[in-house]
Amino acid sequence: MWDSIKRWWRYMGAKLGHRLDEKADPKVQLEQAIKEAREQHRRLIEQATNVIANQKQTQLRLDRAMEDYERANGSARQALLLSDQEARAGNTAQATSYNQAAEAFAGRIVSLENQVTQLREQLLDTTRAAEQAKQAVAQNSTELQKRLAEREHLLSQLDQARMQEEMNKAMSQLNQAFGEDVPTFDEVRIKIERRLSRAQAASELGEATVDAKMIAVEQAQLTAQAQDRLSELRSELGLRPTPMLSAPEQPTPATPADPADRA
Repeated sequence: MWDSIKRWWRYMGAKLGHRLDEKADPKVQLEQAIKEAREQHRRLIEQATNVIANQKQTQLRLDRAMEDYERANGSARQALLLSDQEARAGNTAQATSYNQAAEAFAGRIVSLENQVTQLREQLLDTTRAAEQAKQAVAQNSTELQKRLAEREHLLSQLDQARMQEEMNKAMSQLNQAFGEDVPTFDEVRIKIERRLSRAQAASELGEATVDAKMIAVEQAQLTAQAQDRLSELRSELGLRPTPMLSAPEQPTPATPADPADRA
């Protein structure tokens, strides 16, 4: 029973998440992703800052330990010199005191040597970690810049997609019928194109008739010019002008003879 409830709960969660993804605005989701990337980069910078600060703090501790070591070493040497001087002078008590001081400084030197060795190893580790942190921040910064540039490209694509969807929606509405008694846009377009074609055809026929008349006039003019040129040539040759040809006469019907003529 409990397993069935858990499966149903996971199913409902996945279903609601799917519906949310379908209804969510991509622009808002993109801004959320960029905001999360910037927040992650900020957290990475904070972590890298702590790592680098630890490296610098270790460096300071090592420098201070080295200074203490040099002072302890110098003090031990000075105590041995004084002990030797007092011993030569016969001051056994003072020599013993300086010798004890030199032993104390020697013990401190040994402790500081161990501390310096540990700090050097720790400094190597922290320096390596600091370099890795710097590289991680640099790489993440580059990736963030790429995402910011890609965001502008995605926003431009989103605007183009929305405009194309609006265009498709408008074209779909134009191609649909507006009602049972109202013709579609395509039907009106075909009707207009048919009327335009008929008007253009009638205009071409009218232009053809005018062209035929113009050709006939031009042909008559050429014929007249040719007759004039023939007349000039005959005149130059001393020939008699040819009588103009007349159109053949139509036969007339025979009329009955007059009785007076018959007589």
